[in-house]
Amino acid sequence: MHDFSFKRGKLYCENVSVASLAKKHGSPLYVYSHATLTSNFRQLDSALSPVDHLVCYSPKANSNLGVLRALANAGSGFDIVSGGELQRVIAAGGDPSKCIFAGVGKTEEEIELALKKSIYAFTAESEPEMVRINKIARRLKKKAPIAIRVNPNVDAKTHAKITTGTYENKFGIAFEEVEGVYKRAAKLKNLHLRGLQMHIGSQLTEVGPFEKAVKKVAPLAKRLAEKHGIEFFSIGGGLGIAYESALESGDAKWWRSPKRTNLLSPAKYAAKLVPLLTPLGLRILIEPGRFIAGNAGILVTRVEYVKQTGVKNFVIVDAAMNDLARPALYDSYHEIVPLTWKPGDHLKKNQISSDVVGPVCESGDYFCKNRPLPKVGEGDHLALLSAGAYGFVMASNYNTRANPAEVLVKGNQAEVVRKRQSLKQLWAGESVPKWLK
Repeated sequence: MHDFSFKRGKLYCENVSVASLAKKHGSPLYVYSHATLTSNFRQLDSALSPVDHLVCYSPKANSNLGVLRALANAGSGFDIVSGGELQRVIAAGGDPSKCIFAGVGKTEEEIELALKKSIYAFTAESEPEMVRINKIARRLKKKAPIAIRVNPNVDAKTHAKITTGTYENKFGIAFEEVEGVYKRAAKLKNLHLRGLQMHIGSQLTEVGPFEKAVKKVAPLAKRLAEKHGIEFFSIGGGLGIAYESALESGDAKWWRSPKRTNLLSPAKYAAKLVPLLTPLGLRILIEPGRFIAGNAGILVTRVEYVKQTGVKNFVIVDAAMNDLARPALYDSYHEIVPLTWKPGDHLKKNQISSDVVGPVCESGDYFCKNRPLPKVGEGDHLALLSAGAYGFVMASNYNTRANPAEVLVKGNQAEVVRKRQSLKQLWAGESVPKWLK
């Protein structure tokens, strides 16, 4: 569930009118719901309560300081993938001792920073990385806690660009080689073998792939606990969300209250996995990102022009692929709704097959194609739903376009948690060589 709904024909985020936010702060504009963020976190946290566990939110989905603080306040740990994300978490009030550091290309500077900040564990993805971590830990006279990432070679059947658990991917160490790697790692005196980690992919909407991977890897975790005393087993993230309405868009009720649900609920997820994990007696880590933040955010955009060519109805908006890259990168679907619902908008006869496109000079700059939408005109605003994850974090300044503002809503309160970037900031760090002056 999420906390965006239509009230008296107007789209609201919790108790704040989205149109009022667009009027005050302009567009494009990201709007996030505090209630949705914390509710999604608590659902997962509660579902895993039968086992000792830690939910580690992945800032790569949405790293705004306001979002991170909300989740830190709720008790979240963090699954970081860079030194920058670690410093973001700390700046937001997060606890580095509840951070795990993943990623295949950690630099010496990042490893040193993480050791000095006493993170919970590194997720080591190769033997050269383990050697590097050990070397730096020895220099700092520390023991570096690590978990080795096992690649279980389980196909998650998700988008090719977000699958991570097969031998075709760059992540982790092959399942068959892991025990030998732990044996060699145990000889590195400045490593503390704290856990085992796996992650098979993102946007998974069925429990089957998770269950298959856990069944395969859990016996390995048990053996490693017996031989090397590991303390935790991280089963990764990847829980998917619904990007389309749970009700058909032709149903008038949908326009009054667009209540979508996550396809794979935490309860269903836990019901299958907890019985497999309980016998291990290990702490269980989970690393969600999209599940927590995806449906907690929208991107608001203004209609600049409506262009009819006789073949197409183009709705040209002020947001673009540099603001939300997912449709251009993955041809992904985002529900698009007007901020104001008018009687009859749900009827097919009142909808127009439209392409919603941005102003960037690329044919790939679109948010939907041939989508039935209510009639809109210049000055109207649209909301792209489910934009809370992999939205702003993937934004760029392509075409010298400034990044949008971000607003966090809690109840009837709304606050800017990132100011709109000014154009001058785009070239503030640049200079013209003296020999060109």
